[in-house]
Amino acid sequence: MNGYAIAPAADNGSTSIIRYRATTPPARARIMLQQNLFTFLLNGEKTVHFAGTQVTVKPHQFVMLAAGNCLMSEKIPAENADYHSILFFFDSKLLADFFTRHAALTGEPARQPDDRPFLLLEKDEFLVNFTSSLDYMLNSDKPIYQDLQKVKLEELFLYLAVQYPGQIQQIRNMSAAASDDLVVRQAVTSHINSNITVEELAFLCNMSLSTFKRRFARIYGNSPNRWLLERRMERAAKMLRQNDRKANEIYYELGYENLSSFVQSFKQIYGVTPKQYQLSN
Repeated sequence: MNGYAIAPAADNGSTSIIRYRATTPPARARIMLQQNLFTFLLNGEKTVHFAGTQVTVKPHQFVMLAAGNCLMSEKIPAENADYHSILFFFDSKLLADFFTRHAALTGEPARQPDDRPFLLLEKDEFLVNFTSSLDYMLNSDKPIYQDLQKVKLEELFLYLAVQYPGQIQQIRNMSAAASDDLVVRQAVTSHINSNITVEELAFLCNMSLSTFKRRFARIYGNSPNRWLLERRMERAAKMLRQNDRKANEIYYELGYENLSSFVQSFKQIYGVTPKQYQLSN
């Protein structure tokens, strides 16, 4: 994974509707969302990792992502096909303004807000047609007038407020902040069985690598690399012991590019090779 992908810069009251196509989307990219984002998937599959959770989106769904850092991977369904989505960026000022103007419709904020940084929704008939309307506007050679973009955003929010009142409250509260220690714990817990790197965990926590390592060591009493290696090898041992799987069947699943690196890591923790471990257990 190389570098960062950065969303359009935030501008109070601004929106941006973009078509995104890719024949070979990156396996995983670092995204710095400076605005909130609706992603309307038309073809392919998207998975988004946050510090404390993750979400997978398919073409019959769409997702709103709160501004912030995330890791994003995209898949195309078959060869000779494109990944295809429509991206609708908007800033938090527009969201706050909507709730102020429509207080009678949206009600009071939840007392115990759901602070997940995303909202996943199924496309009903209206939302399918709404996505098609965005697609139609993007087919024109002319830029989409800014006020028209805001009208489309208002249309979407009003429909969600009427049809999905619980979800509109989640949109209101999804940007709630958490303490640094909680963010680190959430990031580690939710990605303990994934192939994520320490550098990627630091990025998700919006920290420098050195700051993340210091806070990790204070919380867990160990370096993140050693701690994650131990947890990963515990998982490997369980797979070898309980599922009777061979090392060459699990090394890639555990995040290793080749078998020899996995065997070396396993031996570093358990003092024997995976095969020797199986024979003795």
